[in-house]
Amino acid sequence: MAAKKKAAKKKVAAPKKSNKLFDKILIANRGEIACRVIRTAKKLGIKTVAVYSEVDADALHVREADEKVFIGPPPSAQSYLLIDKIVDACKKTGAQAVHPGYGFLSEKEAFQKALAKAKIAFIGPDAHAIYAMGDKIESKKLAQKAGVSTVPGHLAAIPNADEAVKIARKIGYPVMIKASAGGGGKGMRISYNDAETREGFVSATNEAKASFADDRVFIEKYVEEPRHIEIQLIADGHGNCCYLWERECSIQRRHQKVIEEAPSPFLDAKTRKAMGEQAVALAKAVKYKSAGTVEFIVDKNRKFYFLEMNTRLQVEHPVTELITGLDLVELMIKVAAGEKLPFQQKDVKLNGWAVEARLYAEDPFRNFLPSTGRLVKYREPAPGKDVRVDSGVYEGGEISMFYDPMIAKLCTYGKDRLTAIDRMRRALDEFYVRGVSHNVPFLAALMAHPRFRAGKLTTNFIAEEFKGGFTAAHLPPKDPVVLAAIAAIVERLRTERVGLHQGARVVMLNRQPIAMTVTGIGTSFTIESGDRKLAVEADWAPGEPLVHARVDGEAMVVQVDAVGSGWRLIHEGGQAEALVLTPRQAELYAKMPVKAAPDTSKFLLSPMPGLLASVAVHEGQDVKAGEALAVVEAMKMENVLRAVRDGTVKTLHAKAGDSLRVDQKIVEFA
Repeated sequence: MAAKKKAAKKKVAAPKKSNKLFDKILIANRGEIACRVIRTAKKLGIKTVAVYSEVDADALHVREADEKVFIGPPPSAQSYLLIDKIVDACKKTGAQAVHPGYGFLSEKEAFQKALAKAKIAFIGPDAHAIYAMGDKIESKKLAQKAGVSTVPGHLAAIPNADEAVKIARKIGYPVMIKASAGGGGKGMRISYNDAETREGFVSATNEAKASFADDRVFIEKYVEEPRHIEIQLIADGHGNCCYLWERECSIQRRHQKVIEEAPSPFLDAKTRKAMGEQAVALAKAVKYKSAGTVEFIVDKNRKFYFLEMNTRLQVEHPVTELITGLDLVELMIKVAAGEKLPFQQKDVKLNGWAVEARLYAEDPFRNFLPSTGRLVKYREPAPGKDVRVDSGVYEGGEISMFYDPMIAKLCTYGKDRLTAIDRMRRALDEFYVRGVSHNVPFLAALMAHPRFRAGKLTTNFIAEEFKGGFTAAHLPPKDPVVLAAIAAIVERLRTERVGLHQGARVVMLNRQPIAMTVTGIGTSFTIESGDRKLAVEADWAPGEPLVHARVDGEAMVVQVDAVGSGWRLIHEGGQAEALVLTPRQAELYAKMPVKAAPDTSKFLLSPMPGLLASVAVHEGQDVKAGEALAVVEAMKMENVLRAVRDGTVKTLHAKAGDSLRVDQKIVEFA
């Protein structure tokens, strides 16, 4: 019995190296996925070629590759989406194969065919599989023919908004409007009535055309209380196809995944096996090879429906790698070189739990609006067996308005789900980013949320738990005395060269006084505040962005920034301003007036840099709260700006087609 248990814990052996692999591959992508492919290629002794647009000339993937080829202006339609330029780059550098990453050309049948014509290997599936499964409408038809359970819907392109309304009524609300060539949450809208269907059809069509050069959309029934669970596949060209367990991807915002984990806390062994076998059967029906993912929607009774098959590597593949011990990019490269998988389904074991959080350059306190600019400060958590960071940025680099605003993917691993989640909470505190807004506070709130920790997830989780948007009130509660103690210790360590700052102190924490005494030397301190006494071990040196501390034996990490004569403390997404004073200084400080914030209520301001796609109002027009005023396009997404209250338009300060900066005036109200 003991021998059996020991064998069950054994991970699948990593694929052995081969002498038949490519000498050089080109990565037809950018950012973190390009860097991730380069990392595995180097491990295999394969040289790499990076392609880059004008704005990416100094990007990390360009720096890390062995060779680089310029392919055009910043817009992806003029660079990363140009098949001819990618093929020419292969010929110019002698690259024998192309890894497409995800997005861009990764699921374009024409790209695979162009490479085949040029006798360049595609590290992915064959063209017929891309065609059969890459299109959402065609893949659903094929799944139906194969006897796979699918969501009820209208599986044909819809010509106009009127027809969309007719179809939606026939299916029955709520419905989901989806781009046929879509992905990444773009070109998707939920509709509960005719008006939302008309508006959603227009927005989904526009986004689909802008993002995929394909404006076809279709409609299907929206399954309420759904979970998004996907099966990872890997198949070779010799008839062997295995499923590598599942990923739970239900935590989404605007249909864009935010948190992923493997395995799912919802599935039982029977459902997991059924979903895996169905995914394999579907893949075999199109003679699929390489890595791919079959996505399902799962209802509260564990009944699952086929959504689509992604004929590429997924953004969230690292969590699968962490629980299986496999390198999916390595397997993709070897399969493309004609090798067999070195294992069968019975050899694939599930070990532990992994969670992935996507760090985006966006402001969660301003409805997650994209943020662009320079990464003035950037420090990742230290990698290890329980922490992995996949990124394509570096300190001093730029977050461009032309591409997806992802900064990095942070993954943590543990023996069980809560261990992995708790490690994620600490790793988020260790992720130090300055220069652009980011969503770490929101991720911290998710990790601490009782419902998330209990695994009670649906794709509606964020909409249900953060109604009205994300605010500081959603952040985990902080112990003000502990934060004040950290501030007092940091101040003491900063000034200890010019005199010991022990004895009575008042920490103004967000202007609220907390009296305390600080005693101790080196890194050991005793903090007394009222009837509380804390033993604190703190390791920090002036200039360091992180304080690693133990408070009464419990580990914590606090980010610290010097602000004037005080400190800004950040812990678990929450932020506090601290000023360490003597009692007399605190008494005088309390008498100082607080400067009032400027009144901007009479203006509609651009919440992000971007293009003013349209203005829906005119001067003199009366508007109602919730009415659409303008559409700003940024990061390939349309953002509808609405009136927050009733009013009358006095002046238009911008027109359609204008490039906007953050907080630029668009509309002024009377």
